[in-house]
Amino acid sequence: MKILVVNAGSSSLKYQLFGLESEKRSVLANGLCERIGIDGSNLKHETEDGRVYNVEVEMSDHTVAVKLVIDALLSADHGVLSSLSEVDAVGHRVVHGGEKFANSVIIDEEVKEAIKECYPLAPLHNPANMMGIEACEKAMPGIIQVAVFDTAFHQTLPSKAYMYALPYELYEKHAIRRYGFHGTSHAFVSEKAMQLMDDPNAKIITCHLGNGSSIAAIDAGKSIDTSMGMTPLAGVPMGTRCGDIDPAVVTYLLEHENLTPAEVDNLMNKESGFFGISGVSSDCRDLQAAADEGNPRAELTLRMFGYHCSKYIGAYTAALGGLDAIVFTAGIGENTPRLREDILGKLGYLGIELDKELNYGKIGDYQLISAENSKVKVYVIRTNEELKIAQETAALKV
Repeated sequence: MKILVVNAGSSSLKYQLFGLESEKRSVLANGLCERIGIDGSNLKHETEDGRVYNVEVEMSDHTVAVKLVIDALLSADHGVLSSLSEVDAVGHRVVHGGEKFANSVIIDEEVKEAIKECYPLAPLHNPANMMGIEACEKAMPGIIQVAVFDTAFHQTLPSKAYMYALPYELYEKHAIRRYGFHGTSHAFVSEKAMQLMDDPNAKIITCHLGNGSSIAAIDAGKSIDTSMGMTPLAGVPMGTRCGDIDPAVVTYLLEHENLTPAEVDNLMNKESGFFGISGVSSDCRDLQAAADEGNPRAELTLRMFGYHCSKYIGAYTAALGGLDAIVFTAGIGENTPRLREDILGKLGYLGIELDKELNYGKIGDYQLISAENSKVKVYVIRTNEELKIAQETAALKV
């Protein structure tokens, strides 16, 4: 079975073509369309056997971009398909599914309307995701299109976890509640951890730590709480997002900094977090280098991040009523052993013992980094959201 996975942004489109067999999987081709609708747009395409195709070409919209992707996949020089009919289905990442979708679904007109209804909840993401869907429908008529939602995995949250203590009428009118994000990643790595532990009932805390970060409490494969909220702004400090703050800060800024609501939103989403605190960068690698050179604000940023991650893990251990494993994943979680050590160093009371040699050693697709006598297992598991989307799509195609 061949599944094309598409992740469309407002001016970009990432794709991977998977070959899925019962016991094997492979990425037959992958690529990126950049600067769609902007001068200097280009396509980068690479095949499983190492053939590379880069071209700067005008892409006025996502329909043109998808046509170029199809041409690349069918090319005699750098293609991997002899016919478009070889594609069994297309899986689309959709950021926000609101309360309507607890699972991936085959896209029809009703599903598209529901995705559009979530535009106010994810104005930067859902419209772009829809552009990718409609472009693929136009370019690949007759091929099944599937929506895989970032929020779906967290639809198992109980009401006591997802409700905000605002007037209930606001929930009924506007669906203001906690939704959570990075669901495909949390699902992928928690499933892998349960396999490694041979325990389908394990209590697991998954830490998806990257430019955007979220932490989830997972009980027997079901998410029961997560750090992001109605939007991806909540939770721990991130690359440019502030994470949790006193809500009164917003009204204070409106009044005392003479900012508009849009300006406050931009400040909290794009000018805060690592970048705002450090004044150096939104990239954790740059912060670590600056901290090593004695930059106190870079050091403060890293300490804040580790502290808030530790705090969430402690809170979610209580929410779960115990803890069997912690999983680190995504760019920072997979590649920053010093931060993993800092986060876990505050959690010794849980009986966590880190194996420093394993923590600082080479990490493959997965690695146990806790000591043999640790009461809680700690894993680093490389996430693969695209593969999870492909698997979800293939399951619906069958």
